[in-house]
Amino acid sequence: MTALNLTNQLLNFMAPAAFVALFVVLVARVFARFFRSKRPLPLSPVAQFAIVFMASLALLVAGLVIFGRDGKMASYALLAVGAATCQWVLLRGWKA
Repeated sequence: MTALNLTNQLLNFMAPAAFVALFVVLVARVFARFFRSKRPLPLSPVAQFAIVFMASLALLVAGLVIFGRDGKMASYALLAVGAATCQWVLLRGWKA
């Protein structure tokens, strides 16, 4: 495998985590404006994206280790639930 192929494989592995992290952060910002939250968001959107992306990437790696291959629907379900839970914790959702 060449370096270009390896880079392509790694970027394609990380793409779902990046998309889900971006989507979760943007939706949280929209809902915060829609419901007119009185308190400010605790972290900047860039910091939220970075933390949710790293957590999502760790969950995808865990799915790869557990199942032995990439692309299982269970890994993507874990990715979605884990990203949403991470964002909920970052926004201190239990205090709402």
